[in-house]
Amino acid sequence: MGHFVVLHKLLLILVWLATTSALDSSIALAGCQDKCGNISVPYPFGFGNQNCYRKGFNLTCNNSQLFTENDMGVYMEVFNISLEGQLRVSSPVTKDCYNVSGYRFYQTPGLQSVSNTPFTFSDTENRFTALGCDTQGTLRGTSTFFTSGCSMFSMTESDVISGQCTGIGCCQTSIPKGLLQFVILVNSSDFHSNVFNFNPCGYAFLVDKNWYNFSKSDLMNFTNQVPIVLDWAISWSTKNETCDEAKKDPNAYACGNNTVCGASKNEVGYSCNCSSGYQGNPYLQDGCQDINECADPNTNLCSYHSLCINLPGNYSCSCPHDYEGDGWKNGTGCLSKQFPVIQVTVGTGSGFVFLLIGSLLVLWAHHQRRISKLRESYFKQNGGLLLKQQLSSYQGSTESAKIFTAEELKKATNNYAESQILGRGGYGTVYKGILLDQRTVAIKKSKVVDESQIDQFINEVVILSQTNHRNVVKLLGCCLETEVPLLVYEFVTNQTLFHHIHGEGSKSSISWENRLRMATETAEALAYLHSAALPPIIHRDIKSANILLDDNFTAKVSDFGASRLIPVDKTQLSTLVQGTLGYLDPEYFHSSQLTDKSDVYSFGVVLVELLTGKIALSFDRPENERNLAMHFVTSMEENSVWEILEHRVVQEGMKEQIQEVMELARRCLRLKGEERPKMKEVAMELESLRRYKKHPWASQNSEEVECLLLGEPLDLGSHNSIGYDSSRGQAIIQLVSHDHLR
Repeated sequence: MGHFVVLHKLLLILVWLATTSALDSSIALAGCQDKCGNISVPYPFGFGNQNCYRKGFNLTCNNSQLFTENDMGVYMEVFNISLEGQLRVSSPVTKDCYNVSGYRFYQTPGLQSVSNTPFTFSDTENRFTALGCDTQGTLRGTSTFFTSGCSMFSMTESDVISGQCTGIGCCQTSIPKGLLQFVILVNSSDFHSNVFNFNPCGYAFLVDKNWYNFSKSDLMNFTNQVPIVLDWAISWSTKNETCDEAKKDPNAYACGNNTVCGASKNEVGYSCNCSSGYQGNPYLQDGCQDINECADPNTNLCSYHSLCINLPGNYSCSCPHDYEGDGWKNGTGCLSKQFPVIQVTVGTGSGFVFLLIGSLLVLWAHHQRRISKLRESYFKQNGGLLLKQQLSSYQGSTESAKIFTAEELKKATNNYAESQILGRGGYGTVYKGILLDQRTVAIKKSKVVDESQIDQFINEVVILSQTNHRNVVKLLGCCLETEVPLLVYEFVTNQTLFHHIHGEGSKSSISWENRLRMATETAEALAYLHSAALPPIIHRDIKSANILLDDNFTAKVSDFGASRLIPVDKTQLSTLVQGTLGYLDPEYFHSSQLTDKSDVYSFGVVLVELLTGKIALSFDRPENERNLAMHFVTSMEENSVWEILEHRVVQEGMKEQIQEVMELARRCLRLKGEERPKMKEVAMELESLRRYKKHPWASQNSEEVECLLLGEPLDLGSHNSIGYDSSRGQAIIQLVSHDHLR
């Protein structure tokens, strides 16, 4: 009997293996090849006969190598195809090489595109990577408004460490979802003259994050091709067809029998999967075959002595004639009819219930203790003890930051629900939350903080909590009991300045008076951070998207994720370049030396946005107009700047007043930081220009008094009027005839 049972199980295993093998081989249409060399080619992909693949999924097999063609006619070698919705292919490396004399002798183009194909560049599996010690690498998405990159400067080979891609010799960054086309640019500041002996070239490329591991030797000579991952989807031509819409046309619907339809990885179409209890290729009509759970002793839960019965997509267990029970391992099993089933079942069941309750209580207590220890560990790791010590020294001076618990913020955000997300940025995600005292707040879940920078992070939290300015978003506190620290800010209700300037339906909705006031408020906030805060703070990412507005359109500077504190004994800092292209100070970009004048340049771009109503960087404009700051300065020099101003600005503002604001913006945008004004000077000039009111008598004589910039009473008996010199940013006294004032 024992030998029979062993033989029976062995036969079941052989049947299961044979069934699995048959299912694995059924990946292509009948009569079509399912391999090219060693690479499996499942339908909807195929090659050769056009009936062997779905439209858009045709491949080329040449000498046992598999290729796909992009929309520019470039062939990419295919290394692997997954029915989970991904394709691994080859991708060129963009190079920028110099000889020992500093002359460029080799540069490769960096345009890549998969438009009009079923593919997008995978945002989860790829990373944009730049290599070099005198290299600026930039990736610009031409299908979506996206730009990313980094600059690296290192004078000695000893600075570079293999295996670490952190900004010295190697840097990496993410790409957005759904990217179809991009351009990679590689440049050098010093033509690799100082690093030629170990790094004659700069490299930039998109690469499979699981494939590339940085090595110092890569700086001397790097490969020409790297693997990348493409996401693919069905119904990619419309980019938005859902499963319900696809099912309306049975002839075009891609999913076969016994399948479920769902959203694809790149969210631009749909994908197919076999239903539970089935396996195979879901894109073939009968590609998903029933799994015989009874043939695999590891997949069924039938008890000893029971009979396993295979069903379509499932199985059941029953007892033979001489036994009784339900046949399942987790049930009563199959017992002899002479056995006291009821008594044993009741006794076993009662014992099991008590054992289960006791086990659950022990597990719950253990789980709570583990969570408590984990939160305590995160609290110490994130500098909680240091923060408590720092805050205690401020007690009694001003309202200090509160240290929130993880449970408080979890309840406030409804467990960080998607519906509570206010926005996502380069430094984290912001959620709307309601505290127990019914206060509405904004909770920012930042990216992981570098442990070596914890002291600076805590110092920044303390200083921002003491910052009390009506035009700076107030930091209310933080939570350090999670792996990623959480910051809690006051909630500002009326979206961003960017939305009100560029948002659909919002263009031209802001009056000139409000534009000038919001510019003044932003300048005053930055002047406060630069001059009144101790130590001073450089924001480092000033842009219209980081200026929030309340219901009264009062401006509030926000998002200090990239900010830096300036030590008392320094006027500049050497940092890894961070910021937003279009607003980024070019001097800082090339030198990596951060000063408060970097904020002045970024504010100048915001000022030009308010004047023109145009986006800071747009690849939809002609090449000479893409960078708004450069286009504005050039238009000022060519005396054509009035042509690019927004209609409402020209219509509502006084010409002399607008002219002074434009001149101030140009001074903020000077290439050399030392030639730009301080933010304190900018704020004073804007406040003076806000008081620039056109008086009734001004129209009688153009040479007479036009404005009162300082807001002081005018003594008519002194024969004075007040004019304005924008080059010095202060009021000047001009004598006029007393008769002119009558």
